[in-house]
Amino acid sequence: MTGDVECIRLPNGIRITTRRMPHVHSIAMGVWVDVGARDEAAADSGLSHMIEHMIFKGTERRSAYQIAKAFDAIGGHTNAFTSLETTCYHAKVVDTHQEAMVDLLGDIFLHSTFSPEEIERERTVILQEIRMVEDSPEELVHTLAGPHLWGDHPLGRSILGPPENLVALDQQRIQAFVHRNYRPERIVIAAAGNLSHDRIRELLAPTFGALPPGETSVSPRQPPVAQAPIRVVERPLEQVHLLLAGPGLSVTDERRYAYSLLNSILGGNMSSRLFQAIREQQGLAYSVYSFVSTFTDSGMIGVYAAVAPENTRETLVRIVTELRRLADTPVGAQRLDDAKAFTKGSLLLAAESNENQMMRLAQNEIYLGRFIPMAEVTERIDAVSASEIQDLAGVLLDPHRLSLTAVGPVPSGAVEAAGWRPDRSGR
Repeated sequence: MTGDVECIRLPNGIRITTRRMPHVHSIAMGVWVDVGARDEAAADSGLSHMIEHMIFKGTERRSAYQIAKAFDAIGGHTNAFTSLETTCYHAKVVDTHQEAMVDLLGDIFLHSTFSPEEIERERTVILQEIRMVEDSPEELVHTLAGPHLWGDHPLGRSILGPPENLVALDQQRIQAFVHRNYRPERIVIAAAGNLSHDRIRELLAPTFGALPPGETSVSPRQPPVAQAPIRVVERPLEQVHLLLAGPGLSVTDERRYAYSLLNSILGGNMSSRLFQAIREQQGLAYSVYSFVSTFTDSGMIGVYAAVAPENTRETLVRIVTELRRLADTPVGAQRLDDAKAFTKGSLLLAAESNENQMMRLAQNEIYLGRFIPMAEVTERIDAVSASEIQDLAGVLLDPHRLSLTAVGPVPSGAVEAAGWRPDRSGR
C-alpha cells in the first residue's frame, strides 16, 4: 500500500487494513467476516443474524451489561449488522481510547459464551424484529421480492430467518457455526481515523493473531438463477406497495460504474426520471425510487413505488415506459454529466466519514483484494459513455426479465391491464 492506506496479513491469515485520517479525533473499527445469510444451510437460515445479536450478550470476562457499560464509559458506540454475504462488528471511539476499543471488540468476537439463558431472551427479541417487518409494508415487499426473484436460492432468504428456525437454534448449533465459519482466512479488520498503522497492528496482533487457522473447507457460493414471477399479496392497507426487481451486476463487474449511473438516472435522486415522471409530473406517488445491490456473483436492480390502489395500473405503465426509454434512447450529454456529478459528490461526501471509510476499506479487501483510490473511482465514472448506459439498460431493464411483487389492496385487473399475469396469494 502507499500513502495513508496500509494492509497487512497476520500469520494466521487475518487481514488488517487501515486508513489514517489525521483531521478527525476518532477511530472507527470493524471486524468483518466474509460469511452471511447466503452461506447458511436452509435449516440454519437466520443463524448469522442470531450470532450478530448474541456476540454482545456476554463473554468469559464480561456480562452483557458490563460490555455495554464499558463502551459507554469511554464515550464510544458499538453495533453490528448482517448482510447476505458479510457480518460486521464495529465500534467508534475517541482516538485516545483505541486500546479499550480493541480489547472490547476482541473479547466479544473471540470469547462470547452464547449462554442458553441469553439465547432464549434474544430469540424473543428477534421474533419481534420479524413481526416489525410484517407491520412495515415497504420492508415487507423488499423482503418478499428476494424469494420471488431468486426462488429457493439462499440469496432469496430473509436475513432474519423464519420463526421456526429461530425456535430450534441452541448453543451447540451457534458455536458449531462460529467454529466452522469464523476462520482467519475469512476475517478482515478495518480501521479508519486518527490512528497509527503500526500501533493498530501492535494492539490487534496479540489478540486476533492467536486465532488458529481454519481447519474446515468452506463450501463455494453458487450463483443464482433469476425468475420473473408476478405475485400479489393481498393486505388491508391504504396503499399498494410495488416492487419490480431483476438480476443486476456482481460487485466485481467492470460495468459497475455504468450500473451506478444507470440507477442515478432512473430513480436514484429527485431529478431522476422516475421521480419526475411519477411524483412531480403526475402526483401518483409520494415515494418512488430505484435501487441496485451487488453480490459476489450476481446483483439486483429494482424499482419501488407506493401508490393509491386506483393508481396501480397507471404507475406500472409509467414505470415500464421509463425503463424502455432508457433502453431505446441514449441519455443526453447534460443528464449524463449531472448523474456523474451527483454520484461523485455522494462518494466524496461519504468519504469525509471515517465510519464510511472503514466500511469501504473492508469491502474493497473482501471483494476486490485491493484498495481502490477515490481518484481511480472518479476517473472510471467520468469514462462511462451514454452508449454503455443504454446497452446496460437494454440488458437489465427488459420488463420481461423483471419480477413484480405487490403488497396491499391491488384492484382486480390492475396488474393484468399493465401487461402482467399475477399469482395472487395471501403471503
